[in-house]
Amino acid sequence: METIYSATKPTGKLTLGNYLGAMKNWKEMQKDNSCIFAVADLHSLTIDIDKKTLTDNIYKQFATFLAMGLDHEKSIIYCQSHVKEHAELAWIMNCNTNFGEASRMTQFKDHKAKDKVVSVGLFAYPMLMAGDILLYNATVVPVGVDQMQHIEICRDIATRFNSKYGDTFILPKGVVPKVGAKIMGLVDPTRKMAKSENNENNVIYIEDDDQTIRRKFKRAVTDSLARIKYCDEQPGVSNLLVIYSRINGISIAEAEKHFEGKNYNDLKSEVAECVIKEIGPVRDKMNELLKDKKYLEELMRIGAERASVIARKTLRKVYKRVGLVGIY
Repeated sequence: METIYSATKPTGKLTLGNYLGAMKNWKEMQKDNSCIFAVADLHSLTIDIDKKTLTDNIYKQFATFLAMGLDHEKSIIYCQSHVKEHAELAWIMNCNTNFGEASRMTQFKDHKAKDKVVSVGLFAYPMLMAGDILLYNATVVPVGVDQMQHIEICRDIATRFNSKYGDTFILPKGVVPKVGAKIMGLVDPTRKMAKSENNENNVIYIEDDDQTIRRKFKRAVTDSLARIKYCDEQPGVSNLLVIYSRINGISIAEAEKHFEGKNYNDLKSEVAECVIKEIGPVRDKMNELLKDKKYLEELMRIGAERASVIARKTLRKVYKRVGLVGIY
């Protein structure tokens, strides 16, 4: 049995990319593994985000976890900020990370290159993420391709700590789904489908209604080659094939065969309907759960208590290893 840790940031509305890239696997993972799923709300503070928007997003993400079938009795489901050990271990991670290796993180470099205002929090983001994972002795961390660099630095920090202070942390393994790990935009299939998207036609949100989903797929970019094949020359068509294959649990080749002799309108229409069938029930259940915030808060509290039991044990061990005096 593996210990699996995964989290999403409530910086925006959850997208089809979030769902197919990582979340779709979670329900199956919890059957035979020890799973911990978090709303990574502390990570959201690395960007400028409206207070009400953040609060709404936290509730929505937590409700979505439940709506998609995560079992709060079998798995630990909680909000990161409700477990104070995350922030405490992050400081230990900072103190065991070299400035140079932190500076090489792609996310930080990208923001800096765009002349954006970059906070110290964004610079320290990978160390907080490392602490998130190591707190729970996670062995497997499902991530998108763009997060693999953060798993690598997590392993580097853990290795350095273990070498200096003695075996303390398990080295986690990052796992990327073979198909659909990175879902691209609908009108710009050269860019990842992201929560921070400015063009809403480029992204499918979990909370989109059926008609909105159909409309967005109808406007999806294809090309003029009049063929349905997965290839670099057809990024839009390839993206639609990835979505279709990922939802239906089939290979790209099988998806191509299914659409033989069909046109782009058929492709867009069928992909839209399979997306509606997949995420429609999740959306409806999420909206139902959001009507009872007290119920969600109670489950947040229970999840945080369960997570804290593990986190406290890990942090006590870490403090003892580095020489801090415990008065627990």
